[in-house]
Amino acid sequence: MEKFTLINKDRSRIKIFEPFEDLSKPSPTIDAMMISYGCVYKRSSKPVMKGSRVETIEGAREEYKKLLEKGWRKTSIYNSYF
Repeated sequence: MEKFTLINKDRSRIKIFEPFEDLSKPSPTIDAMMISYGCVYKRSSKPVMKGSRVETIEGAREEYKKLLEKGWRKTSIYNSYF
């Protein structure tokens, strides 16, 4: 799985979807996604991350799908910061 970054229509908020690896288990597996969210104050500066949460893969897919329906777009502008 790879990392995806979505940005809203106004280019003021971003969400980052990335695989979450549970290191507490003897054999680490990826069965969840970490969703980080933040605000963009200036396009030329690093976004301010407000928080993150861990969702099941199915829950993350549903949220991703809903955001795309609302007009959010996939972007790679901020990948160099993370």
